[in-house]
Amino acid sequence: MTDNQKNLILRLRKDGEGYKTIANTVGLSRDRVRSFCKSKNIAGFGAAAALNIEEQATDGSICPNCYLPIEQPTKGRKKKFCSEKCRREWWKNHPDKTSRSDEASYKLKCQSCGKEFISYGNRNRKFCSHECYIKSRFYEEGEYE
Repeated sequence: MTDNQKNLILRLRKDGEGYKTIANTVGLSRDRVRSFCKSKNIAGFGAAAALNIEEQATDGSICPNCYLPIEQPTKGRKKKFCSEKCRREWWKNHPDKTSRSDEASYKLKCQSCGKEFISYGNRNRKFCSHECYIKSRFYEEGEYE
């Protein structure tokens, strides 16, 4: 069984799919899928397994992105994701979970190129990018182009 097949089984199981459906999708036998699910503690009916996975993801025993087990450190803060790659991918796929408020977003105009941009948390920004800052700071009008 490949890593891709394992990840697909875990994702389909989280969605509440049964062993037979997963086996047909992945291309393995139903018994092979069932034994894998038992080893990952997601056996039983599909809906119950989906709730079990959600519970494990919230308590920090499995990664909420790839559903693989997380080795927790003995000291310090508990890990929420198994890797930096999983953390970035999960936040990329769940932008609605961010706590940024619209109150701290400011619509400003770049002093160099005149383009409007949105600045989060800093209403005193003058440039939309580092490139525009460099143009304004070190080059005269029309020299950069």
